[in-house]
Amino acid sequence: MNENLNYALVFPGQGSQTVGMCKEFYNNFGCAKNIFEEADDALNFNLTRLMFEGPEEELTLTENAQPAILTASIAVLKVLTDEMKIKLNPVCVAGHSLGEYTALVASKVLKFSDGVKLVNKRGKFMQEAVEPGVGSMAAILGLSSEEVISVCESVAKNHECQPANFNAPGQVVISGLNDFVDMAVNEAKGRGAKRAIKLNVSAPFHSRLMISAANKLNEEFKKIDWDYPEWQIISNVDARPVEEPKEIQANLFEQTFSPVLWQNSVEYMADKLKINAFFEIGSGEVLSGLIKRTIKGINIKSTGTPQKLEELAECLR
Repeated sequence: MNENLNYALVFPGQGSQTVGMCKEFYNNFGCAKNIFEEADDALNFNLTRLMFEGPEEELTLTENAQPAILTASIAVLKVLTDEMKIKLNPVCVAGHSLGEYTALVASKVLKFSDGVKLVNKRGKFMQEAVEPGVGSMAAILGLSSEEVISVCESVAKNHECQPANFNAPGQVVISGLNDFVDMAVNEAKGRGAKRAIKLNVSAPFHSRLMISAANKLNEEFKKIDWDYPEWQIISNVDARPVEEPKEIQANLFEQTFSPVLWQNSVEYMADKLKINAFFEIGSGEVLSGLIKRTIKGINIKSTGTPQKLEELAECLR
């Protein structure tokens, strides 16, 4: 292994789900199959079949997509550690929104079965928080973070529309009440945004409309055993390390209705923790793309297939 490698493990959020995700891992590695079976048992329904066979509309429902993405990432991680015999020693771990829960499972703060049940409930609570059609989200491309904040403030005085994800330079997602999001999209276009497009999502995530979901989640937190992290975790809420279990829970509560500071997190990891490699664990390459836009020339590897995971394993041997 390259002794100068200071790496972070990062875990994707909602949007990384696809029918057939991680099926190769299930078919070829017993430890991965065990993770899928444990998820099915914990949830008391056949998540594995939904992940491998669809239908896509059902997999995309937030209460299904969230446990599916978490399960896929942990299955891939298990293959890396148990089958490929890689002893991991990341400087830190982080996840995008839902992915923060995966990071907590990976870092032994939460047991896998507790984590998968928790994000299934998180999805349900988030969906129930707002009637369909009342809220929406939009991606604003080509404006700075400050400009998008200004756009939201100009159309909404009481958080009816707010930034939800600071993903990368020139890429911010907004969230809120449908009419206000529409106004913000038009305002952003008027200010020179390259693109301002409504997203095909089922609820206005990471907005103040999610406070009822956060309150329900808080009650679920009390039913679970939380431990101190094995690896340093970077929080979405403030883009800083978090260690105390109570603080982790407080941040997850706030994360539900606050923006995901992903760009800030990546910059903190690179600048303050001297991370020189990011390894995206799980399905897809969404985070790899965002990190490339944020830190030019950084070493990034994704792990969505056994072949790609083997390449990472070679890098870590």
